[in-house]
Amino acid sequence: MGLEEKLPNGILLASVEKLVNWTRKSSLWPATFGLACCAIEMMTTGAPRYDLARFGMEVFRASPRQADLMIVAGRVTNKMAPVLRQIYDQMPEPRWVLAMGVCASSGGMFNNYAVVQGVDHVVPVDMYLPGCPPRPEMLIDAILKIHQKIMDEPLGPKRAALLAESGHRTELLPSSVRYAKAGKLDKFQGPRDPRTAASPLVVGPAAARQAKQIEAGE
Repeated sequence: MGLEEKLPNGILLASVEKLVNWTRKSSLWPATFGLACCAIEMMTTGAPRYDLARFGMEVFRASPRQADLMIVAGRVTNKMAPVLRQIYDQMPEPRWVLAMGVCASSGGMFNNYAVVQGVDHVVPVDMYLPGCPPRPEMLIDAILKIHQKIMDEPLGPKRAALLAESGHRTELLPSSVRYAKAGKLDKFQGPRDPRTAASPLVVGPAAARQAKQIEAGE
């Protein structure tokens, strides 16, 4: 069944902002850029078993001028940092950065003078992905969260100023919760402490009972 069969009378209404963001998130092209062991998991994610082509990301571009997503897969040394920055500067706007693994996010186990203690010292990071190394499912989850951020991005400085004044923030739900079928949330979502929750989530009966027990101090 195609999209045209689901539309009422074949008409679809949308804002230019939503349409532009939809095209951007549906055609993210990552740069071919692997630094260490996390790159093996990134290559596995692009293989047929996990199939990044479902999200329009089957093309890993060898040229940064044709890529808009940098997946920093692995540790970044001080010698490699200028090269990383040069590749980032050559990528066209808009562009996004995903720090894959604990080494790229915070230096990981390499707490020494040779390794950059977090790639955010070199380039701005849009999404941090923990793990050593993170599995392909975790990378796909992080990519889907970047998709959510892209869909909420304002188009132009005036829209950006209005959203900043309103205090709007993109709600990044786990993919297992965001795309779960009704009645199956308990299977994916564990107990949630309402005292530390940034925003409430829709939870099933079991998770709701656990939250009430935490509030009651049981």
